This record gives sequence, C-alpha cells and structure tokens, in this order.
Amino acid sequence: MLPSIVVSLLLFPSLSVAAAPPPPRRDPLHIPVLRRRHVPRDGDAVLDHYANMAAALRGKYNYGPSPMSRRAQTTDISVTNQGSDTSYFAPVSVGTPPQTFDLVLDTGSSDLWFAATACTTCGQGTPELNPTKSSSLQVGNEHVVMNYGSGTASGTIARDTVSMGPFTVNPQIFVTVDTVSQGLIDGQLAGIMGLAFQGIANTGALPFWQALLNDNSLTNPEFSFFLTRFVNNPNAQTEEPGGVFTLGGTNTTLFQGDIDFQSFTPPPGGGSFWLQTISSVTVNGKKANIGNTNTAAIDTGTTLIGGPTAAVVAIWGAVPNSAPLAGNMAGFFSFPCNTQLTIMISFGGPSWPINVADLNLGPVSNGQCLGGIFDITAGSNVKPQPGQPAWIVGDTFLKNVYTVFRANPPAVGFAQLSSAAGDSGS
Repeated sequence: MLPSIVVSLLLFPSLSVAAAPPPPRRDPLHIPVLRRRHVPRDGDAVLDHYANMAAALRGKYNYGPSPMSRRAQTTDISVTNQGSDTSYFAPVSVGTPPQTFDLVLDTGSSDLWFAATACTTCGQGTPELNPTKSSSLQVGNEHVVMNYGSGTASGTIARDTVSMGPFTVNPQIFVTVDTVSQGLIDGQLAGIMGLAFQGIANTGALPFWQALLNDNSLTNPEFSFFLTRFVNNPNAQTEEPGGVFTLGGTNTTLFQGDIDFQSFTPPPGGGSFWLQTISSVTVNGKKANIGNTNTAAIDTGTTLIGGPTAAVVAIWGAVPNSAPLAGNMAGFFSFPCNTQLTIMISFGGPSWPINVADLNLGPVSNGQCLGGIFDITAGSNVKPQPGQPAWIVGDTFLKNVYTVFRANPPAVGFAQLSSAAGDSGS
C-alpha cells in the first residue's frame, strides 16, 4: 500500500505543502465514552443478536466462507455506551465550520469515515456529513470499500480538518460514505474512527491518533480506555455513560497499581492490529489447554471474545454441564445459569478475571445461558495468516480492566480498575 504522503499527493495534486513548526504537546485528553443499547430482551431475539455479532466478528478478521469476509484492496473525551455494551462511541468534529458526529471507537480497524448526505442506504435519522457546508473540505477521485464483516461501507476519499476535544489534525484523510450495509451503524452513529495502525487502513492514510503522535501533539505515545458495564442492568437506557477515552496518556483516577505492559512486534510492513499473546486461561482455578496458536487482537470495537476451536472447546469443557449450540449459534456454548463461573486470562503477566455478568449473555433454554466466549473459526476452513490474530478479545474482557495502547515501543497494558471505576471484575 502506498505511503500516506504519496496517496495524498496523488489524490490532491493541486495542494501545496508548507512546512510549519510542530504544535506544542498537550496534556492527555480524557474523553468520556457513551455506550449504545439495543440488545433485545427476549430469548430468540437475544440468540439472533449474538449470532449476528459472531458472524460480523468472523468477517472482520477474515474467518469464514462469506465473500464479504475479505478486507477490500482499495482503503479526557466522554464515551457513550450504546446497546448494552454493544459499542462505545465519542464525538468527532470535521470541516469548517465544524460538523460534529458520534463515531464508534474501534481499535480493530484503522479507517476513519463519516456517513455523508450522498448516502443512499443510510438508515432514517442517521446523522450525515454535508460536504457543501465545509469550506475546507477537498474530495478526491478514488472510491474505497471498507469491510467490517457485518457489512461494508464505501465512499470517496476526502480530506479536511478533523478534531477531537482540543486535538486537531489538518488535513486528515477520511472517507465520505455514500453506501453502508444495513445495521453496520444505527441510532445517532455516523461512522467509525479506526484506532489501529496505518498499515491496515484501506485508505492508506494515517489514523487520527497516529497523525497526532507524528505531529508531537501527544504528551505520551499512548491512549487508554475505561469502559462501563450495563449488560446486567435491565433498566439501562438506549445510551448510557460509557467510560473515558484518554488520548496522550492515562487517567490515574481510573486504575490502581502498576500497568502491566506486554510488548509485541508488528508484522513486516508495519500493518498491524494491537496484538497480544494469550499465555493462559483458567476456568474456576484450573488451567485450560488452549494450545499454542494464541495471538490476540485487542479490539474495543468488538463485543465478545472469539478464539480458535480447540481452545474454546477446552474452556467450556471445564465448565460442568456446558453444551455446544448448533444452527446459527454454531460456535457458541451454553452453561447452567446458576454456575459460579470464574474465567481469568493472562497475556504473560497477571491473570485478569472476567465478571460473570460479561460471560453470561442471557438465557437460552431449560436453565442454560449463553456464554460470551465463542469459536471464531466455526464453519470455516480458513487458517490464520501471518499478522492475522487467532483470538479477538473484545469488550467482554476489556470492561474488566483499564487498557492502555502504547505506540512506542508497541505494547498493550492492563491495570486493575480503581474503586472510582468499579474495580476489576466487579
């Protein structure tokens, strides 16, 4: 993929580039996060919801036979919790004068996009960027398709001023989306802000956070998350306070003790997810045999935990009276709803407990409940490729820890949540 400066010059040949002194570094920005809530409450609807979620995750990471499972060749802030911990989003502004939209914060992808007024398939009520209302927006001539497993978003590469809190990137390359699959975004969401590395961006552009880092705008080369839990609250509203996204550092009021950083080596070429290696999984104090294929993507844009067949079978095999499900729920397991279940994951350091509320996704039938760890390879003959993770560790785990993503040297760190954040695993 072409470096971003080459892409920029090809797409916008008339743009002159003038050197400017680097802006002063800012203190870390703490951004409250909101979550969206749209998890159905009734049996079959709950199962369909999580079956669709699993299919989306398999597609996002290139597992499964679907023709949409391939990534396209061409492309302190408050967070909102939407959909009973389904996704977490925050406000982002674009253009002159600025238009502000809520975007999913996704460490499992790298593209930035906004639904635009030209969108022909966006749902009714979707907030849309109006390119004609920005005096600084420049639209290129390259069309890009972005695949997220649950669907696609496509549109035209553009560039404009983009801001989040006090941070601004000018110009930032992004996509003005004119076609989006049904259900990829809903409610007040207008797009996705990818927070992984440039090498997996379909546009080839630097993600917003990397542009800030290269511009020396961040105090530290890192960003961090505290994510809230509402999945076990029957009175939760469509949108609830979702936690805090901190750009340029950490929020020390939200964790206690040391941050356990585990470094990783990005694959050749620099294109990478935020990777870790799962060293062990324990179930009620006993170590499960998870094998040796344990590279994991740490993904805030994913709700569940997905792993390879043998490992997932071993985990649920250690839970008395658990059972595999079939049909559109293939890859999932049920377990007795009254089970006192303690699952802990280690990435080479401490073992981190997962709250049973995050593992229990609701009743299936006959006193059995749906488990939050599923087989991502179910129904697929696809083997992990170099740089492709075998595990996807989403919010089912991440709600239980304070998570720090560090760019240099590349690492992901976890820490115990503070009492102000609800404590780890509580």
